[in-house]
Amino acid sequence: MPEALVTLIVPGRDIAAYAPAALDSLRGQTEQRWRAILIDDGSADATGDVFAAAAAADPRFTLVRHDSPGGLGAARNTGLDLVDTPFLGFLDGDDELTPNALERMTTTLAETGSDFAAGAYVRSRLVDGSYRPGRVQPWTTAATDPERLATTIFAHPAASANIVAWSKVSRTEFWNGRRFPLGVAYEDQIVAQRMHVEARAFDVVPDVLVHWRLRADGTSITQGKDLLPVLRDYLAALLGGIRVLQAAGASAAVVARLDLILAMDVPPLEHIASTHPEPAYRAELDAFTATLRTLPEFALASPDPALSEALRW
Repeated sequence: MPEALVTLIVPGRDIAAYAPAALDSLRGQTEQRWRAILIDDGSADATGDVFAAAAAADPRFTLVRHDSPGGLGAARNTGLDLVDTPFLGFLDGDDELTPNALERMTTTLAETGSDFAAGAYVRSRLVDGSYRPGRVQPWTTAATDPERLATTIFAHPAASANIVAWSKVSRTEFWNGRRFPLGVAYEDQIVAQRMHVEARAFDVVPDVLVHWRLRADGTSITQGKDLLPVLRDYLAALLGGIRVLQAAGASAAVVARLDLILAMDVPPLEHIASTHPEPAYRAELDAFTATLRTLPEFALASPDPALSEALRW
């Protein structure tokens, strides 16, 4: 086996139906010098068996089992403690990498010396019995196209829209002391903004790296915003990311985030709140929007109403 170049941390809980496709997307990479740490986060289904079979058949896969669910943050942190390659990335166990994702990102980082590289991604939805990738959304395009090498959040504030863990490959040393919060949903948003403001430089590329599966059964965390605890975590993550950008003096990035939040995040939540049976849901959302209005950057925000159309595909 050649010496591994990059480690992928692959958490999963109760995703046995989707994990084979995720693992196949790793096996099919044009860059084969990878390892994958598979974390079964206390699954009640056959996810652990799928992961175990992969590890038994290919030494590049390592299986770690959590006896009980700890959440994505805890699972990713478990994997981070085991990485010993120059680069690392994340792949949720129900998503898929595009074939040249690892080659594109590791090659770019080797050329630039940046702390991390981020690429585009698309939603994958069930259509006529199979999951099919859609188009790159406008906010993702703004964050990743055109290619920018060795940039910063001050030079490229639109990069602040890329708030997911699995669209990036990093130098492993960049994660020294960096971990995900525990016990909350949307655990990657604040971490992503800290990456943006703390990196010496980062790269963005327009290549689609990941097909992000929106499960037809609606069981993804991102599909549960009608649940009050999920809403609270969601709003805390949005506001927490803004606070990180503010503290770094990245005012243009704060404005960019406000534009997106007001155009894309708030309207669907308002729709849910209009018929939600729990008054606390409306109260939480109203408190959040009131806080946004107090931000100095709010007066500079100019959300594009057309972005709400992009919520479809």
